[in-house]
Amino acid sequence: MADLYEYQARDLFEKYSVPVLAGIVADTPEEARAAAEKLGGVVVVKAQVKTGGRGKAGGVKVAKTPDEAYEHAKAILGLDIKGHIVKRLMIAAGARIAEEFYFSVLLDRANRSYLSLCSYEGGMEIEQLAVERPEALAKVEVNPLTGIDLAKAKEIAVAAKFPAELVDKVAEVFVKLYNVYVSEDATLVEVNPLVLTEEGDIIALDGKVSLDENAEFRHADHEAYVDKDAENPLEAKAKALGLNYVKLDGEVGIIGNGAGLVMSTLDVVAYAGEKHGGVKPANFLDIGGGASAQVMADGLSVIFSDEQVKSVFVNVFGGITSGDQVAKGIVQALEALGSSATKPIVVRVDGNNVEAARQILAEANHPLVTVAKTFDEGAAKAAELAAAAR
Repeated sequence: MADLYEYQARDLFEKYSVPVLAGIVADTPEEARAAAEKLGGVVVVKAQVKTGGRGKAGGVKVAKTPDEAYEHAKAILGLDIKGHIVKRLMIAAGARIAEEFYFSVLLDRANRSYLSLCSYEGGMEIEQLAVERPEALAKVEVNPLTGIDLAKAKEIAVAAKFPAELVDKVAEVFVKLYNVYVSEDATLVEVNPLVLTEEGDIIALDGKVSLDENAEFRHADHEAYVDKDAENPLEAKAKALGLNYVKLDGEVGIIGNGAGLVMSTLDVVAYAGEKHGGVKPANFLDIGGGASAQVMADGLSVIFSDEQVKSVFVNVFGGITSGDQVAKGIVQALEALGSSATKPIVVRVDGNNVEAARQILAEANHPLVTVAKTFDEGAAKAAELAAAAR
C-alpha cells in the first residue's frame, strides 16, 4: 500500500470537496516564512512524515507571525520522529477549534467488507482510545455494494454518539470522505481530528490516506504520490523489472516460485539460520510460474545488488514450468550476469522433470552453484554459506 503524506491527503480531500484548510508545502525555513506571509494570520507548521505522534515529538507548532514560522521550520526540519527524518513541512492556516472528532473508513479483510470507525472524541491516538474507552469508538460495517450514502453516514454519526444538532453536518462530510475512499481505490481514509470550529464549520484538519497499489493501473496520477527519496532502491529496481520483491534485514537471498513456497522458504531459512549465528532471509522474491532465464537473471541481479546478501537460495517447484526449464533458466541467467554474479547459490529444484533439471545443473558445473536435493538441505547449506561469508 502507498501511504500519502498529510499534504497529499489534504489535496486529495479538496479534489472531492471535503472541507479542508489552506496549506502550502515548504522545504526550507525561508519557504515556510513565505507561506505564512501568503496565508496570513496564525498558521501551523507541520512536519510531513508517515507516522503518528508528530505533536508529542515537537513536529507540530503554532506560529503567530511569519518569523515564528521561520524559527519553527528551522527546528522541525531534520527532526527525527520515530525514525522518520523530517524533510518537508506543510504550513497550514490556523483554525479556532471548538471540538475534535474522529472518522475513518477502511478495508476489513477478515469480513470481506468495509468498516467505518468513528468517535465523537477525536484528537488522540485511536489505538489508545480503543483500549481505554472502547465504548466511545463506534464500529459500523459498510457494505461495499451500497457504500456510505447520507442515510448510512447519519447512522454512523448516531452510533458514534454525535449530538443531534451535529449529525447532519458531519454526515455530509462522511459521504465525501467515502467518495475519496472508493473513487481513489484506497484501503484507508482517516481524519483525526475532524473538527468543529468556533464559527460552526466542520473541517478535516489532518488526513491519512493509504492507496491500494494493486489498483495503480486505474490511476495514472497516483505515480505522483510515490516518494522517491523514501523508496527502497532495491524494491524500486525490482518493481521496474516487474518482480514481486520485498527487502528484509538478513543475509540469505531468496528466490522461489509461488508466494506460499517463498513464505515457507523464509521460515525454513530463518530456522536453519539459528544454528549459524542467527542468519536470516534477506528478501521475499516470488518469480511466479515462469522461471525463464530473463526472469531468473533479473531476480539474481536484484539480490546480488543487496550488500547484506552473503548467499542465495533458489527454491523452485517445477509445475506449469517444468524443472528442466527452470534449470536452463538458472544456467542462462548466470551466463548473462557474468562477473556480476559473485555470491554462492544453493539451488533446490523439485517437481516436474526434476531429474533432468539436476542433470542440467550438474553438467553446467558452475563454481557458484550447489545443488540440494531437499528443502531442508538447501536452507541449511544457504545459511551455512552466509554465515561463513560474514
